[in-house]
Amino acid sequence: MKKVVVISLGGSLIVPEGKMNIALLEKFKHVLRKHYSKYKFVIVCGGGSIARKYISVLRSENRSKDELSHTGILATRMNALFIMQLFEKEANAKLPMNMEEVKDNLNKNNIVVCGALRYVPDSTSDGTAANLAHFLDAEFINMTNVDGLFTANPLTHKNAKLIPSINWKDFKKRALAMKFHAGQHFVLDQAASILIREHKIKTYILGPKLDNLNNVLNNRKFRGTLIEG
Repeated sequence: MKKVVVISLGGSLIVPEGKMNIALLEKFKHVLRKHYSKYKFVIVCGGGSIARKYISVLRSENRSKDELSHTGILATRMNALFIMQLFEKEANAKLPMNMEEVKDNLNKNNIVVCGALRYVPDSTSDGTAANLAHFLDAEFINMTNVDGLFTANPLTHKNAKLIPSINWKDFKKRALAMKFHAGQHFVLDQAASILIREHKIKTYILGPKLDNLNNVLNNRKFRGTLIEG
């Protein structure tokens, strides 16, 4: 049996604020391909800048919290369809809408791509990925636009320090210290922080430098954050 790894692929890597980084996505595909003999992968896509732009407009129109979240879900699914086409025949041909469909597709594919599967209050696609990691008894890799968990936001605080490892309890405290809002951008959402602690899911937070993803899959030293213990 091949080991299953669930990857939450941040929307900031799929559709960044500026020009799309196709070179990064092609390298992402290449890294995963190198590991098909050992792993099967579930890729859960985030909504990224597309979701945030839609949500920003709807929020200014005083639309409900549920409407904002449903809009974000649809953005994750649009991004998932794009990633499915990027992997072509290596991935599933139809977008899964529940965890059982994801599992069924794993029997036929090395790669299964999905967006958010259903509406869960106060959750992003990270929560979907954490739920799938528990359901599939898999390790969890969260890929975002910063190199891991930092003492402060490294995009706005130049003196922020990388936290290379943290236990589930302390990470949950950090995540829950933030108030959830649809379209938020944090290394891992609040719902996922609760799930990985409750189910003791080994979790990695990695940035866009794909050598680190390759190193994790090869059990080598990497730059990022490990959450366990």
